Amino acid sequence: MSICSSLARKFPKLTIIGEEDLPPEDVDQELIEDGQWEEILKQPCPSQYTAIKEEDLVVWVDPLDGTKEYTEGLLDNVTVLIGIAYEGKAIAGVINQPYYNYQNNENQKLREPRNEAKAGPDAVLGRTIWGVLGLGAFGFQLKEVPAGKHIITTTRSHNSQLVTDCVAAMNPDDVLRVGGAGNKIIQLIEGKASAYVFASPGCKKWDTCAPEVILHAVGGKLTDIHGNALQYNKEVKHMNSAGVLATLRNYDYYASRVPESVKNVLVP
Repeated sequence: MSICSSLARKFPKLTIIGEEDLPPEDVDQELIEDGQWEEILKQPCPSQYTAIKEEDLVVWVDPLDGTKEYTEGLLDNVTVLIGIAYEGKAIAGVINQPYYNYQNNENQKLREPRNEAKAGPDAVLGRTIWGVLGLGAFGFQLKEVPAGKHIITTTRSHNSQLVTDCVAAMNPDDVLRVGGAGNKIIQLIEGKASAYVFASPGCKKWDTCAPEVILHAVGGKLTDIHGNALQYNKEVKHMNSAGVLATLRNYDYYASRVPESVKNVLVP
């Protein structure tokens, strides 16, 4: 309610598409954010976007990516995703990790996670990663998996034979099973995984729009399992029915290993 209502009030001509139903007009004033982050406004707007009109933008919002993990107390899997698209292409995005620095332990209850999150005396809880194509990505330290290592990150809660077959075809040294699309892209840009492989139609446009921008802004690549770019115009179907393949480096290595049997099942 806070994200969509705040954006709609400040930018009434935007098209906003969210995972949850859009809130009613009369939202509690306490939920409205009308401030601006001055650090971002100091940055130059890439020249290709200076003439964009508000009504030409589509904003894809997932207020809670990694829902199942959230309910299980795996708070480091949780992200808030806001992606901005122009002419069908993802051009700017925000990944907020509200529980970054949160250390899970058996004694902590989820009832009041904000108060109970602890990560040493000086750790700051939460962080925001953001990026714009043509400007860069910020809020994290870019790191790559050691050369020659193939570490796959994939779904934790939506596994299937198709997913398993596709991951196995990558000949991985290790497989990480975690929640949230935003979280998996963070693993790519922070050197914890080399490819995000999801051979299933489960993921939606609001899951991939913001993370795709962050990845593309640092030279990575995100496509469907066939290698097609994802489209984000307002008329597009919400489901990424042909799955997701994303890497920071060596995209072709992973794309070439997707089995034909998987491609035949996942129709764009």
